[in-house]
Amino acid sequence: MSMFKGRHFSGEVVLWAVRWYYRYGISYRDLEQMMAGRSIRADHATIYRWVQTFAPEIEKRLRWQWCRPVSGSWRVDETYVKVRSKWVYLYRAMDKFGNTIDFYLSATRNNKAAKRFLAKALRALKDWAKLHTINTDKAPTFGAANSELKADRKCPKETKHRQVKYLNNIVEAGHSKLKQLIRPMRCFKTLKSAYATIKGFEVMRALRKGQAGILNFSNDVLGEACIVERAFGVGPCASAEAVTILKNHLKAFKAGEAQRMA
Repeated sequence: MSMFKGRHFSGEVVLWAVRWYYRYGISYRDLEQMMAGRSIRADHATIYRWVQTFAPEIEKRLRWQWCRPVSGSWRVDETYVKVRSKWVYLYRAMDKFGNTIDFYLSATRNNKAAKRFLAKALRALKDWAKLHTINTDKAPTFGAANSELKADRKCPKETKHRQVKYLNNIVEAGHSKLKQLIRPMRCFKTLKSAYATIKGFEVMRALRKGQAGILNFSNDVLGEACIVERAFGVGPCASAEAVTILKNHLKAFKAGEAQRMA
């Protein structure tokens, strides 16, 4: 059964609103006004429900497309997110080229949370994606978590743990960009809603960085939209989209040749 049944709007409209919210970090009321300018009347509370429902599903359906680390050298760090006037901890991992590997939101900052995050990231690795280095700051939790995972045979024994602060600049910069998107929300109400929303932000950030570039046939924002829509069975399939793009390129080439010969 389609996830859009009973939504009173087509799948294209729902995904369009959700994707815009996550890509540009605007408020629900601003997005409501933008949609009204395009003759689509959707209340900001309705958009909120769309966001909370479809963000985890987008992350789940697109994970195999964007979760592809290029390097086995990881940069791991945590940052703070406010939930109902209390700080919680967002663990994030990137490879040395800035590609998002994984993320995890925790109410605590201790060895157990760090171990849970690293185990989650390691489970998502393919057999060919060998991890050889984890770079962190001076927080002792990551070192203890890495040792415990090696003892449990969940992390390769040859994996090195470095604590070089400047090498984590790339993930620190990623924190600031993510918080720019979160800022219009001011404060999350629950840990569940915070995690659901952050999943959408992280996935759209990964798509924007080109982590699913092999499936972004037009290599632009329209290609990102098609990736999301295809995951929900909305719009043309990948092969049909590729054929359309090739036809357009061929038509443009023939027009250019005709103009040159003239």
